Amino acid sequence: MQAVGVGGPLGLMAYGRQNELEADHLGVIFMAMAGYNPQESISFWGRMAQASGGQKPPELLSTHPSDDKRIAQLQKLMPEAMKYYNPSAK
Repeated sequence: MQAVGVGGPLGLMAYGRQNELEADHLGVIFMAMAGYNPQESISFWGRMAQASGGQKPPELLSTHPSDDKRIAQLQKLMPEAMKYYNPSAK
């Protein structure tokens, strides 16, 4: 069990940063389909980064991507997500 405790943060477990980025991708698509503005996801992660006050571990030691990486990916995904955005769907 100690190996899992050490290996988890280093990405040796089955779930990691790539899974988080995939979840973000699907999340903004579903968000848009449900009628929520997917552009709000970028502001959300900006607020998360600000709220952490720089106290997060380095990305290398985390199963989650950095807030900056998430924001950059969400910005790239926005054209795709906006194709699904229908504000009247809510």
